[in-house]
Amino acid sequence: MTATILVVDDDPFIRKLIATTLEDVARFELEEAADGAEAVEVAHRTHPRIVFLDVEMPRMNGLDACRALRADDELSNTHIVMLTAGAHHHVAAHDAGADLFLTKPFSPLDLLQLVHELER
Repeated sequence: MTATILVVDDDPFIRKLIATTLEDVARFELEEAADGAEAVEVAHRTHPRIVFLDVEMPRMNGLDACRALRADDELSNTHIVMLTAGAHHHVAAHDAGADLFLTKPFSPLDLLQLVHELER
């Protein structure tokens, strides 16, 4: 069974950047969501191994989505990486249950390295 990575950001350019960077990592299937509410729905359906989750989004922000994902026992092994525009979100994201942070803008190499580290 192929593991899933869920990419959540309201900016389609960021979703495309992450998807393009990870598309050659054959052991993963990629899913996308444009806001936190959609992310929770997709995560319940796909049980992703890793979720890249933007903090500031419409409908449901990333912090609330992170809390919702952490409240689901079936998603307890999911790694949640918050995509942040600055360090000021790190404490709130950590408190919401995020495992790691990736600060925007990020390099594709940093993204790949992070995925490889999470797979160890």
